[in-house]
Amino acid sequence: MTVRNFPRLGAHTPTSGGMAKRSIGYALEVGAEAVQVFASNPRGWAMPDANVEADTAFRDRALELDIETYVHAPFLVNLGSPTLATYENSVASTAYSLKRGREIGSRGVVIHTGSAVDVNHVPNAWKQIKKGMMPVLNKLTDQDPWLLLEPTAGQGQSLVKKLEDLLHYFEALEWHPKVGVCLDTCHVFAAGHDIAKKGGMTETLDLLVSLVGIERIQLIHANDSMDVCGALKDRHQNLGDGEIGIKPFQELLEHPAVKNAPLILETPGMEEKHGQEIALLKKMRSKIK
Repeated sequence: MTVRNFPRLGAHTPTSGGMAKRSIGYALEVGAEAVQVFASNPRGWAMPDANVEADTAFRDRALELDIETYVHAPFLVNLGSPTLATYENSVASTAYSLKRGREIGSRGVVIHTGSAVDVNHVPNAWKQIKKGMMPVLNKLTDQDPWLLLEPTAGQGQSLVKKLEDLLHYFEALEWHPKVGVCLDTCHVFAAGHDIAKKGGMTETLDLLVSLVGIERIQLIHANDSMDVCGALKDRHQNLGDGEIGIKPFQELLEHPAVKNAPLILETPGMEEKHGQEIALLKKMRSKIK
């Protein structure tokens, strides 16, 4: 990894037509220095066999261009689910995503922290997360990607409603050294952390550092929000067009916790819009001393 004094900037990229061609081509089009991809159907449990030739092409091209890559696991993953089939599929899908991450040379695999669904299931949720995931984590080596926990927007029986709840997750996973955090700015805002107020982003990042340590903050999903702080709604908006606004993202870029944690856009639009947003972030980043 190239050590920088400022974060890489990138976007979630499509993979249709092949990751080496489409995802890397997308990165070049929008000026991305990091990309996030789905390694399988994001809305299904299918776990297709790897295409070694395609994986090698993607990995080699990303290395050649110095583009860091990340995998987002399927949205269906919910390690805290009270439904046995969902839980078992979630463990298998997470293990598969970590395997795919290694095969394509990714630095991290993102999973949503999920929901207990039923308030009475919360204590059991932590137990099953530990039981299912520790064998998976204990097989990881230095060559494997990080497992990155992404707190959700706090809706329903979310296991991580506020950042403090991440402690329960890390305790369940025994503070395994390959477990980190992917912070989504829209989610944390929706959950009630006011990153839009002056100093709010810094305050929130300081809190996260105090909870898990700076080394575990591995990735940022940089998204504005269609809804107000505390709305518990996961609706992303383009940077500066939502309730968070643009100034907090300057605070974000300047915080030491993210200098080696890329900012990945998951905002509406495709190449044209993402290209404009990355250019804006690069202009803001250039002001960092």
